[in-house]
Amino acid sequence: MRPRFFTTSIIPLFALTAANLCLAQQIVVMPDKTNGVYQVGETVHWNVEWKADTNGLTMRYRVLRGGRTETDQGTLTFSNGVAGLETKFEAPGTVLLEVRWKSETQSGRVTGGAVAAPDRIALSSPAPADFNAFWDAKLKDLAAIPANPQLESADSGKTNVSYWKITMDNIRGSHIQGQLARPSQGEKFPALLIVQWAGVYPLQRTWATDRAAQGWLVLNIQAHDLPINEPVKFYQEQSVGALRNYWSIGNDDRETSYFLRMYLSCYRAAQYLTERPDWDGRTLVVMGDSQGGQQTLVTAGLHPKITAAMALVPAGCDMLGPDVGRKGGWPQWYDNINGKDPQKVHDASRYYDAVNFAARIKCPVLVGLGLLDETCPPAGVLAAVNQITTRKEVVILPKSGHQDTAGSQAPFRRRRDEGWLPALRQGQAAPVQ
Repeated sequence: MRPRFFTTSIIPLFALTAANLCLAQQIVVMPDKTNGVYQVGETVHWNVEWKADTNGLTMRYRVLRGGRTETDQGTLTFSNGVAGLETKFEAPGTVLLEVRWKSETQSGRVTGGAVAAPDRIALSSPAPADFNAFWDAKLKDLAAIPANPQLESADSGKTNVSYWKITMDNIRGSHIQGQLARPSQGEKFPALLIVQWAGVYPLQRTWATDRAAQGWLVLNIQAHDLPINEPVKFYQEQSVGALRNYWSIGNDDRETSYFLRMYLSCYRAAQYLTERPDWDGRTLVVMGDSQGGQQTLVTAGLHPKITAAMALVPAGCDMLGPDVGRKGGWPQWYDNINGKDPQKVHDASRYYDAVNFAARIKCPVLVGLGLLDETCPPAGVLAAVNQITTRKEVVILPKSGHQDTAGSQAPFRRRRDEGWLPALRQGQAAPVQ
């Protein structure tokens, strides 16, 4: 159904993103359901409220199915500072409403998001027939290389917390580097593996020690084969040097993708925790955000002893989304081929797509996703979630893009930090709602 203009009263603030925060504060984009969740056949009634003088201002909109396919566009007409339009969901999926404005002195962009039948969003492509065989073979390759853990004790900065830097061997002469922490007192602890979001940066000691102070045996690993606490300049040099656009390194061949080493690092880190004498033998949790969420789903799909997984705005989901008209998850290999053979990149991406690991998960899972997220779009994340057959809890964040702007991701963090983690630490079942 083609959106039509209408005028209506203002309902509570929904959400917004913008390139310029000051300008964005002057505009509100919102649907009639504040949670952003609809059913197929329902119509989303959007309001756009402009809180400043609209004289001389041109404001245009686009409706993007799956955050990618334009289904409508036009110019907004305001009456008393309010404009409106509507879109109808004809099938399960997501829609992003983009509003842009421009005048002689200012410009900006805001978005609103909605989803229909989130539990019915399907994969864009099935897993390769040899997906499991490929990864089983890679795990065998890893097992043939001794882990050789090397620990270096260091100051934890906290009373009653012990802390080490750790290095382990990985495939092809590479290494896993991270930090390990646990309570100084006690013999057995639940284990927590923390994996990192995208970028090239040092690890902060408190990421491990804060959780250890709560009673966890914590292992926090770098996504890269890099020392964990060099000066910031070191990581900046790596980011523009050897690790520039690391996510695209070798991505036209499943044997050479940069993510091969990263995924196997996660598996080995989880395995190391299970072999420590201070693990309680019951609880092994993995968690991370964005690229860390991607690694979380992968680790839970690869390692059979993971007992719970928590992923916020996970990356790497639905790589072939553009084949069905929706935007794929970061690193968006589908479009970012960097001069390589597109078909080879697309084929390789299927072996690293988190959606294909999700079907292997055997533990409870907590996932958070943002309806405004254009980095890790919600349709792809939901396609991954819908492959998980175990107990799961999905926190849809109607006000969130990829970042925690204005506390928009707080509902997920509360469920993770105040619900799931305390229960799991005490040996209880995951408190799935």
